[in-house]
Amino acid sequence: MIDKRYQSAADAVADVPDGASVMIGGFGEAGSPIELIHALIDQGARDLTVISNNTGSGEVGLAALLKAGRVSKVVCSFPRTANSTVFPDLYRSGRIELELVPQGTLAERIRAGGAGIPAFFTPAAVGTPLAEGKESREFDGKEYLMERGLRADFALIKGRRADPYGNVVYSKTARNFGPIMAMAARVAVVQVNEIVEAGMLDPEVVVTPGIFVSRVVGVASPMHESELVAAGATYP
Repeated sequence: MIDKRYQSAADAVADVPDGASVMIGGFGEAGSPIELIHALIDQGARDLTVISNNTGSGEVGLAALLKAGRVSKVVCSFPRTANSTVFPDLYRSGRIELELVPQGTLAERIRAGGAGIPAFFTPAAVGTPLAEGKESREFDGKEYLMERGLRADFALIKGRRADPYGNVVYSKTARNFGPIMAMAARVAVVQVNEIVEAGMLDPEVVVTPGIFVSRVVGVASPMHESELVAAGATYP
């Protein structure tokens, strides 16, 4: 058996180098791997490119990673959401680069990257500033833009339960980008509430097979972003 369990979040992200590209799961609070993100802050990697749905809230989790000055570029769909103040300030002052991607296109770019598809065509963003510099083609009388598949060095993901092989199940909408990010990253790191023994997960409900997961960390009582933000918490 290939045991993919790591003792701590710190151990699981210890080898993330400066300049790495990192996919971070989450749809707002749902599925945000806060413990892994905080461990990455403690680890110290800099000049990161982060690929995520948004840029975090308050000054914890992803927002804390940005505030610490560790991220040089963000690829996302929602750079500003409720309680998002860190990224707007960084962007306005020219301290961070933004690649804005429509949400459906972002999901498909990640999925394509994981499936080995280098590029695809979509009608999203045709006729908008996001179309600038992109190849376009006409299919059946309609214009489409070419978008490149996305891959990353690492993915940080939050699941509900896993086994030592790295098979993962999720909790409802916390599933969001996790499965496709695991496929699109060279090293997928998953934090879960519970690690069960091999054979205890019903294969019919496994969402992310262990073949796509490199490391699993148990976090029995994960923090909740909304509670931290409401309490005015910051990290570190």
